Amino acid sequence: MWPNFLAGQPEKPVRVLLVDDDVHIRMVVAQEIMNDQRTIVIGQAGSVREGRKAIRQFEFDVMLVDLNLGDGEGYELLDVIKDIRPQAEAIVLSVMETDEKVLRAFELGAAGYLVKNSWFGNYSQAVLQVANGGASVTPTLARRLLQRFDKSSDDPSKRGALSQEESLSTREKEVLRMVASGLTSIEIGNRLMISSMTVNTHVKNIYRKLQVRTRAQAVRFASLRGWF
Repeated sequence: MWPNFLAGQPEKPVRVLLVDDDVHIRMVVAQEIMNDQRTIVIGQAGSVREGRKAIRQFEFDVMLVDLNLGDGEGYELLDVIKDIRPQAEAIVLSVMETDEKVLRAFELGAAGYLVKNSWFGNYSQAVLQVANGGASVTPTLARRLLQRFDKSSDDPSKRGALSQEESLSTREKEVLRMVASGLTSIEIGNRLMISSMTVNTHVKNIYRKLQVRTRAQAVRFASLRGWF
């Protein structure tokens, strides 16, 4: 059962704009999204130029965008979406998974980064996660980011950048890591054996301490400072 308070109800599915220059990949991703009654593809584009037009043309909740488009990079569309559809979220798709590309995507406003052909997770689940305030990262990438977090904590040269992190409680750090892994408040609560309301309280405290407003911003803030 999908809780009725979450975005992605059969009568009002999460609307997805899909941007990828590979027609076959678009077909595969679109079919997977359309097979889930909680998500629907309302538009597609195959280039930066077409993507710009589609962002203006379609009302959507989440954009799935490939990094390498024929006439440019998907990064360009992350800037466009902030101006034209500030309430929408973006998930980057890529065959490349270097830390630099991942962090740049988060810096530009992406709420997720998925590696194509990964065996873990699926596109509709990723869409639902970010539409409900979470972040979606391919598990292998999330593991690497967490390892960066651990290394940074032991690096004296980065202690200045960790001052705000140190203001977070142990439980808040734990919650932030789970948010970065794409878990919802309910899923985090189940793992920590606390209520989702308590999780949301921790998230609000994290917002206040890091001076951010959304989960995606909190994840980007921590990622850019090498916390994970």
